[in-house]
Amino acid sequence: MLAAASLLIPASAVAAPPERMEVSARPITQFHIGHDETRFGPLTFVGGLEMTSDARDFGSMSAFRFRKPGSDFIGVADTGYWYFGRIEHDAAGRPSGVSRFTMQAMVDVDGNIIGRKWLTDAEGLGIRGDIATAGFERSHRISEFRIDPADMKAPIRDLDFLVPRKELRMNKGFETIAYAPEDGPLEGARVIVSEKSLDENGNQFAAILEGPEKGVFSVKRSGKFDITDGAFLPNGDLLLLERSFSYADGVAMQLRRIDGKTIAKGKLADGPVLFQADMSYQIDNMEGLDVWRRDDGALIVSIVSDDNQSLLQRNLYLEFKLDE
Repeated sequence: MLAAASLLIPASAVAAPPERMEVSARPITQFHIGHDETRFGPLTFVGGLEMTSDARDFGSMSAFRFRKPGSDFIGVADTGYWYFGRIEHDAAGRPSGVSRFTMQAMVDVDGNIIGRKWLTDAEGLGIRGDIATAGFERSHRISEFRIDPADMKAPIRDLDFLVPRKELRMNKGFETIAYAPEDGPLEGARVIVSEKSLDENGNQFAAILEGPEKGVFSVKRSGKFDITDGAFLPNGDLLLLERSFSYADGVAMQLRRIDGKTIAKGKLADGPVLFQADMSYQIDNMEGLDVWRRDDGALIVSIVSDDNQSLLQRNLYLEFKLDE
């Protein structure tokens, strides 16, 4: 994440039902500001939304996954919340709005709101069936939860993330949790990648949590970019979302396609950059990514931003069609 937002809820408060929030969504029709082109390398811009709400806790969306392709989603906010909702599309297939949006605070085993940032800094999310696997930094852990939009409870269990805890940097821990294809060499294993916890060669620590290649590997660092999320493509390649920030240049993002054959225990994973965007494009602090198949067969990449609940940042949702 770029910056920490403060939790406004007291520790040990009794959990309340999910809060329904009205979300206003302004369509984004030009990805490159002031330009009408839609083609960006192997990506074609479909459309986007700038999302706002009067609800106090709205925002800080650090990861999300679709439960139904391009429609119902679940996400985590790094302020210690779960969120759920639905992306609506118009007749032309462009994103047109957000409906059924709710947020609920993360709770402990007694059902009380945890309310402490260092314990609930959720940054990564993977789902399979009714199980959500969330990654937390600061208090580094990977935890499993039962998905229930009406009542998200405490974790079922914590997983061994394999990377030595001493190697994980404060506020630079696991940002990516992605399920590999079940019919590929990783046999559906969960793969986790750190934001900027670097090995002795300056590359990002990562791990395969189960299956025939279970173990630690590294992802080659790409210049000044940190990894903020990722999702597997159908062929077994890993699409990574990466972000950089400086006060001189502002925010930038890139998408990188990691060769699936390089993702294995003890290996250095790498692959080409597909596209980069700076502040002349409709981007912000881009943190969450998912990949899904549209009804017409197109492979769609969806990306969300984390506004850190700052008046200077925005909550964005973007869609691209990816060439296969």
